[in-house]
Amino acid sequence: MTDRSEALSRYRICDFTGQLAGAGATKWLAAFGADVIRVEDPVRQGGWDILRAMPPYVDDRRGVDFGGGFNNHNTEKRGITLNLRTERGKELLAEIVKRSDVVSENFAAGVMERFGFGYEQLKALNPEVIYVSNCGFGHTGPYARYKTWGPIVQALSGLTFTSGLPELPPAGWGYSYMDHTGGYVMAIAILLALVHRERTGEGQWVDLACTEAGLTLNGPALLDYTVNGRPTRRPGEPNSNRSSSPAMAPHGIYPARGDDDWVAIACRNDEDWRALGAVMGGAWASAAAYATLAGRLADQDQLDATLSAWTRTRDKFEVAEALQDAGVPAAAVQKPAERIDQDPNTAAWGLWPSVVHSKMGEVRVDGLPVHFSRTDWKIRRGGPCVGEHTDEVLRELLGASDDELARLREEGVL
Repeated sequence: MTDRSEALSRYRICDFTGQLAGAGATKWLAAFGADVIRVEDPVRQGGWDILRAMPPYVDDRRGVDFGGGFNNHNTEKRGITLNLRTERGKELLAEIVKRSDVVSENFAAGVMERFGFGYEQLKALNPEVIYVSNCGFGHTGPYARYKTWGPIVQALSGLTFTSGLPELPPAGWGYSYMDHTGGYVMAIAILLALVHRERTGEGQWVDLACTEAGLTLNGPALLDYTVNGRPTRRPGEPNSNRSSSPAMAPHGIYPARGDDDWVAIACRNDEDWRALGAVMGGAWASAAAYATLAGRLADQDQLDATLSAWTRTRDKFEVAEALQDAGVPAAAVQKPAERIDQDPNTAAWGLWPSVVHSKMGEVRVDGLPVHFSRTDWKIRRGGPCVGEHTDEVLRELLGASDDELARLREEGVL
């Protein structure tokens, strides 16, 4: 019987991905059993992925093996080093490609070609190989050679422009959600290409543009402009603290008692409003002017101010529980520590498993927000230190001897 956590164990991925937009994709596949072999440069240790040496850290130790973000995005992968400036390094990579199902990378366009491993070269080595590239603008179009970073992708995809409060500059989305989106799209693309190959025996090049992936998150704003000719920024819009599609009132984030504590409340309809009024009490909650959505929308600023005055003196969890009991959608705005350490549903879900990292020890990381009844994921091993599995992989895949490995190190190949 197949081990339930090894649904993808038949596949090997020769992986050049970094940061989150790429490494986040292959993390999914590794968690379901794929053999993801992460290839890095022994000369510029950590140079292909700046997260290797970036915070957060578990203690006072620093360096390319202690970046918390890198560990989080590379669990269950194996890591090797190959110096692709050397002919022998290229030969070794060629042998690994021949034994791989997928070659994945998220370099800027043209980098793999400069290494000598563009799609045509990969296909010559392995006609059935699936090559998945993920860069800011893909490999076609006038922007193909431009380089990007999270905030750049966010701006160019239109997302930065859609976030903020009326009459204020665009706020952006803070964290780089385009990296998440790019990673998810890349993981789906790899799986779809594998399905196609299972059916036909054909490999292919999958070209992914992270900016276009971010663009797909603009759905309502794009539709509104296309259908109605309405720009995102107009009087009163955007208001990231309200829902205009569909219109609801009240609908937003309201202050609660405490230091930077907040509660989210959404009245979907008049029934929710009456239930909210019953919990709050007071004449204003039963005022005829607010009995309909139209009335509440007409006086939304005052409505929010009055509701804020009520929530401000109360605990956010108590407000949320009282409204939930009345059937009104509400939730405390949880801070990271509350979500990770105090939320019983998150604990029951197992969203933050602990892994064993060879230098950091036991560390908690992101799990996956899905569970499969028969082939569930596993995340137990931390991200690889630089070159941690080089000997293991070269022995296993290429039959390298101890003497050969020692010689390759002396020659600067590994």
